[in-house]
Amino acid sequence: MNVPRHRVVIVGGGNAGISLAAKLLRGGCPDVALVEPKQVHQYRPLLSYVAGGAATLDDLTRPQADVVPRGVHWYRDRVTAVDPAASVVELAGGERVAYGDLVLCPGSEVDWDAVPGMREAVATPHASTSYLPEHAPGTWEMLSSLTSGRAVFAISDRHVPCSPVGLKPLFLAAGHWCATGVLDTITIDLLVEGSRLAGTARADRELRAAADDYGVRVRTGTSVAQVEPGSRTLHLLTANGTDTLPYDALYVAPPHRAPAWVAASGLASAGSDGFVDVDPQTLQHRTYPRVWALGDVATVDTSPSGGALRKQVPVVAHNIPAALVGGTLRHYDGYTVAPVTTSRHELLLAEHNRDEHEEPTIPFPDLVRPRRSLYLFDRYVEPQVYWHRLLRGKVS
Repeated sequence: MNVPRHRVVIVGGGNAGISLAAKLLRGGCPDVALVEPKQVHQYRPLLSYVAGGAATLDDLTRPQADVVPRGVHWYRDRVTAVDPAASVVELAGGERVAYGDLVLCPGSEVDWDAVPGMREAVATPHASTSYLPEHAPGTWEMLSSLTSGRAVFAISDRHVPCSPVGLKPLFLAAGHWCATGVLDTITIDLLVEGSRLAGTARADRELRAAADDYGVRVRTGTSVAQVEPGSRTLHLLTANGTDTLPYDALYVAPPHRAPAWVAASGLASAGSDGFVDVDPQTLQHRTYPRVWALGDVATVDTSPSGGALRKQVPVVAHNIPAALVGGTLRHYDGYTVAPVTTSRHELLLAEHNRDEHEEPTIPFPDLVRPRRSLYLFDRYVEPQVYWHRLLRGKVS
């Protein structure tokens, strides 16, 4: 059987895959292939706005064919295995595709098995998430229809893409409840697995202050161990032991995991928890130098986010041809960003590197301070930058 071969094969047609494909073509790469089964492309950062009643699915959806760069060979299929020793990717339809360099950016997936009862809970009208497009509209239906009772927002830190963004539905809902006069009849609990609400100390203080303004009860170091959807009860693990908490509306930013074929293909390691084991600076696989990874599936020692890809894509686009000729590889410093609303009209940016040191895009004004201008930029301008610049490889 004749196996097609491409200079670069990219697995995943989301932000990372499309941006990288476009940038490689702009850089003169003669043969780029993309493996992506989905027929629609979504600007996923808007899902949290859908969950907060500030956007619709139509606002973030385009046909995949409209964003795949011209000149890219598109395999409309999904990967089932990689043979890095033979430099071959295996597809669900039975086809095998050979590569010179392989870039893995299929993203991560919700790990419902990590929390017993959570999958069953989100199938009811009383629990939802913004991390899956099919649930985001229902999240707003659930939150906006609540007029009394207890709303619980549970944010995991287990490989959740841009986990602080899970706070957006909370603050958008709290703003709605305040505007409709029911805030005083709703108890809001925020459960965060980590020690901070965002990656920097200043952003954490700002978000805690905003939460306090709405009367939110914040509990850090707290994870959901089990959900009982019938009784609408959470079983919690805390620093002081176990606890239970009832809910009338439950929002979850659930744990995520890498696709199973990553570990099955030998691309994970004992310490990578099933994710692609790359050097976090060069994004090159530690064992197979012609394999690269970026985005949610890669071990980059920082919080995954769409904003992080703006720094990762140019690194991989440079390093693929540089490694081929023994050139100097560029380094990714772990920059990431979490844009978090603090109301229905203000937002802050938590920007930092992998050492959790602040790394602001611009020195002035202070972007950690909540601003209406930042809200408007994140909600309306950033999507246009995404469609018209990032996906066309015009990233620095």
